[in-house]
Amino acid sequence: MLANIVTDLTDKLDEFSSNWWFLLVIFAVALLDSVIPVVPSETTVIIGGVAAGQGNQSIAMVIFAGAFGAFFGDNLAYTIGDKFKGTVQRWAARKPSRQIRLDGAGRQIRKRGGMLLITARFIPGGRTILTVSSGVTSQPRTWFVAWIALATTIWASYAGLLGYLFGQTFENNHTLAFWLAFATALGITGLIELVRWLRERRNHAAA
Repeated sequence: MLANIVTDLTDKLDEFSSNWWFLLVIFAVALLDSVIPVVPSETTVIIGGVAAGQGNQSIAMVIFAGAFGAFFGDNLAYTIGDKFKGTVQRWAARKPSRQIRLDGAGRQIRKRGGMLLITARFIPGGRTILTVSSGVTSQPRTWFVAWIALATTIWASYAGLLGYLFGQTFENNHTLAFWLAFATALGITGLIELVRWLRERRNHAAA
């Protein structure tokens, strides 16, 4: 069922990928996916990368469109969280367990810093939760913007180059592109978390 939906969607996107305005589609999907994680934006950027590998798009513009759209989308998610933080805080104050979870989320974001934002960018849905939570917990906006700029650039580069370098493999198998993007995202997330854990362990040992 899911595979059929992914195949139908990516086939439809692939029909338009050689048009110049497909860059606008990449931008729009990346933006919307940051707020409403329904369509995996990785797949759209990969398709753009495949088109670039065939000479129908510029890989630099594909990466730029994906990163720019994701950057605006993540900042929109932060703004939504910031706008409704009063409501969330009042809701959390009604029950101690809610307040504990909310406070814990804020501490985790402050403790793990920008690497957490980079990690979350590779998790569909997870990035939305974290960016909204950053607004709700009043993380510094300048700090957030700087790390999100880095996170979205890394994310768009990986997805675009994946399609650009392995376009022939994905050209007739878009479902493979989707699952490979998802598996790669999980792998990168796991690697980042492993590095963070090793650093924390080393710091504790030194202390």
